[in-house]
Amino acid sequence: MHDRQKHWEGIYQRTGLENLSWYQNETLLSSELIASVCLSLEAAVIDVGGGASVLVDWLMREGYRDITVLDISPAALAAARTRLGDVAGDVTWLEADVTLYEPKQQYSLWHDRAAFHFLTEAIDRENYREVLERSVRPGGDVVIATFGLDGPKRCSGLDVVRYDAESLAGELGPAFRLLHVRHEVHRTPQVMEQQFTYCHFRRVSTS
Repeated sequence: MHDRQKHWEGIYQRTGLENLSWYQNETLLSSELIASVCLSLEAAVIDVGGGASVLVDWLMREGYRDITVLDISPAALAAARTRLGDVAGDVTWLEADVTLYEPKQQYSLWHDRAAFHFLTEAIDRENYREVLERSVRPGGDVVIATFGLDGPKRCSGLDVVRYDAESLAGELGPAFRLLHVRHEVHRTPQVMEQQFTYCHFRRVSTS
């Protein structure tokens, strides 16, 4: 974890948040997919790799009351807490490498935009899947966005793995059923285009 954390800390410390390639001032597609699930406002939601993303702001405005943001970078989490100010205490902030995460609860919704595609080693992807299975309750929902097949091969100085819906479903395995696929062309602050694939899965009930 140390080398991975050091890399991302350096990215956040060297680059202003609004200049980060993945920066969005609105999380439109993520928000739309989450809203489509029609969760209870008491449902537990986790944003994995959420860092300084403004998705947490949207979740709070919508009235969700059990929100967790997990990120490997303390600087990213600190930036989000500072932005939210007094209401930051209503969110659970977790500094962790998702591949090593030991969930203390189960979640009704797991969201990950642009974390999974950085896992280029098979063992890391296997660990992620095992964490996902332990973390998401039966019947719960998973929204994962990665670079699509036409997306970049590298980002933030690291190689990535690009996915379409079929290959991402293969990585998650039979415990997760694919429901919806959406595509997005993200324009970075540097006005470059990045193609993303968003997939909505449901955790197969084990009852």
